[in-house]
Amino acid sequence: MPNHSPRRSSLFQRSKTLPTNSYRRFTSPIIPTFRYDDGDGVSHNGDSSNFAAMPTSEEKPVAVPSRSPSQRITRLWTHFSLTHCLKFSCSCSFTYVMFLRSKVSRLEAENLILVTRCNSNRVPGSDNNEMEETNSRAVVFFSVIITFVLPFLLYMYLDDLSHIKNLLRRTNEKKEEVPLKKRIAYSLDVCFSVYPYAKLLALLLATVVLIVYGGLALYAVSDCGVDEALWLSWTFVADSGSHADRVGVGARIVSVAISAGGMLIFATMLGLISDAISKMVDSLRKGKSEVLESNHILILGWSDKLGSLLKQLAIANKSIGGGVVVVLAERDKEEMETDIAKFEFDLMGTSVICRSGSPLILADLKKVSVSNARAIIVLGSDENADQSDARALRVVLSLTGVKEGWKGHVVVEMCDLDNEPLVKLVGGERIETVVAHDVIGRLMIQCALQPGLAQIWEDILGFENAEFYIKKWPQLDGYRFEDVLISFPNAIPCGVKVAADGKIVLNPSDDYVLKEGDEILVIAEDDDTYAPGSLPDVRMCPFPKMQDPPKYPEKILFCGWRRDIDDMIKVLEALLAPGSELWMFNEVPDQEREKKLTDAGLNISKLVNIKLVHRQGNAVIRRHLESLPLETFDSILILAEQSLENSIVHSDSRSLATLLLIRDIQSKRLPYKDAKSSALRISGFPNCCWIRKMQQASDKSIVISEILDSRTKNLVSVSRISDYVLSNELVSMALAMVAEDKQINRVLKELFAEKGNELCIRPAEFYIYDQEEVCFYDIMRRARQRQEVIIGYRLAGMEQAVINPTDKSKLTKWSLDDVFVVIASSQ
Repeated sequence: MPNHSPRRSSLFQRSKTLPTNSYRRFTSPIIPTFRYDDGDGVSHNGDSSNFAAMPTSEEKPVAVPSRSPSQRITRLWTHFSLTHCLKFSCSCSFTYVMFLRSKVSRLEAENLILVTRCNSNRVPGSDNNEMEETNSRAVVFFSVIITFVLPFLLYMYLDDLSHIKNLLRRTNEKKEEVPLKKRIAYSLDVCFSVYPYAKLLALLLATVVLIVYGGLALYAVSDCGVDEALWLSWTFVADSGSHADRVGVGARIVSVAISAGGMLIFATMLGLISDAISKMVDSLRKGKSEVLESNHILILGWSDKLGSLLKQLAIANKSIGGGVVVVLAERDKEEMETDIAKFEFDLMGTSVICRSGSPLILADLKKVSVSNARAIIVLGSDENADQSDARALRVVLSLTGVKEGWKGHVVVEMCDLDNEPLVKLVGGERIETVVAHDVIGRLMIQCALQPGLAQIWEDILGFENAEFYIKKWPQLDGYRFEDVLISFPNAIPCGVKVAADGKIVLNPSDDYVLKEGDEILVIAEDDDTYAPGSLPDVRMCPFPKMQDPPKYPEKILFCGWRRDIDDMIKVLEALLAPGSELWMFNEVPDQEREKKLTDAGLNISKLVNIKLVHRQGNAVIRRHLESLPLETFDSILILAEQSLENSIVHSDSRSLATLLLIRDIQSKRLPYKDAKSSALRISGFPNCCWIRKMQQASDKSIVISEILDSRTKNLVSVSRISDYVLSNELVSMALAMVAEDKQINRVLKELFAEKGNELCIRPAEFYIYDQEEVCFYDIMRRARQRQEVIIGYRLAGMEQAVINPTDKSKLTKWSLDDVFVVIASSQ
């Protein structure tokens, strides 16, 4: 074998003398490269085999010019067109195959017809008619297929329309546009949500389309007419089993398809009907339906006072056979009805309708016919006083926003006296406020200074016995008040509403003459139980003329801290004699205590009649209470703690514990008494019972307890370890009375105030001699000599007072141990 290595070596060595570029031509062939753009703005290098050429380290990069935007768009358009043309071609091919198959079937049918007709005698032109009918059925068949398939094809390529639009605009802006499919779906969702009948209309349209398309398809594959085919299509939609007698493959396929669509439509219809019925039942169950009532009482809110309030309203409406009370609160209707049923009292024909909603929403207010209510009661919430009053203010603002207005008045329960002017400013003259804390605080002071007065207030505020009424009596115009006073056999006049200025004058002078339009304020059992009669014969016999006893200094203890304690101090300053002491025992530090009183507007340095004595301690700790001289106080007031005002149960538990500790300490310090009166009071308990010892202590000092929950009040009242218990039930009574007649609010405010007229308990020696036998009219005349109006009495040995006696002309023997209830001017 010849040796060629020297030649190879020489060639190799010769090649080294060539330039570098020439050497590369002999070593490896140069593969041509090209640059292309993938449409994303990124250029790539490649060869004809779609592999990139790898340049060597000695190769310099070759600059390849980039393509213009029009070239890139053209390339993208070519790629897009090829892809979608292929899809469209497949769809059209399927349609065309179906067309050819149908055409072959049609030709075979025509051939069969021709063969048959040629062998028989036919009417001229009948073959042409049959062929035309066959052609028309074929046209209908393909029209149905195309119009049925075309919307689906369009829906498949909806998102590609935006790409085509961008290509035609020749732009490279990359904007994130919402796909057309999503926009259509969103529009349908909004339509179904906004328009309640859109679903039914869509279902009706789908039914019509199914019947029409199904009828045309049946006409194309069967030998029936168009009208008959449409009727058959409807029967297949309405009854899915009626297609069983169809003959032929095409007719059966179309019939099954129509029946399947009909089942789907009826299933959807049943679902819509079921949802509508469920929503209706749920709306009725949750109290979302509209109240179609008028002249009803509307209660906005929910609180622990609702039970006693409903009871008082039911008693007030008893004389008219019952009324309608609507309650709107942010609670479930079923829960409200269940809680009302737990009250277990007779509504006496009054209907209570509960609705779930917010008093702050105008739509919910209109739902309960706020414009037609004769009275609206806004209850305070179970939050603290400031939050409750703020919510009441928002409710009043909502009421003022009702375009239709409201014909009745609004009674708003307030918790803080300082917030009352703001609500009055917003609501105007049609707003009546009842400040719960102020009512209970003033009643506690009056009951502490005059034992037994609490029961009188309970009788007057509630509708169970006698209450205030104002009515016009034209037949009494021109009468003097001293004659009007004895003109009502079943009522006691105690004031006049002057027609000239609209003011209510309590306890007017005897010389006041009724004018036209004046109304008379009376205390009666009901508004339809009294009327003026003839003047009775009244004897003017001499009677003892005694002066009011002088006031003596008193020593009073406050256990606890209320938010309106400064107002209670002001009332005591006006009622007590100079030299009185007010001991304040609570957990508030002394410096902070004085700061709170000063911030509330109380000037301690200007207190003349009372002296404040501060003691710091916990009222539920025995050793703290034992540090106080409990046996020396004339009255002890157990106040509901401000820090526990959010929890009625905890507040009542604390007040009850304080009451028991105070009575126990007093029973050990005070001497034991075996009085007959005490035995009568505690005859229901064993001699060794601990309650007996506590009741003995009540003969020395008066203990007034503020118990908020009426259920706790009943427990304390039965044991009689407290002289009286004041609760929110009195506030409910005041709310009900003002709701029935807003004018009564002015009467109550004057009787609660420290100035003006007030309820008092007077001894019998002011009006009669011992064992004197006179009628009640005679005593009323004698009281007018002292500028007083007697409204009732309590005989010795009786536990309950009698307000507005029935037989005022009956002679009764009185004793000096009896007491009379009067309305007198405070001194």
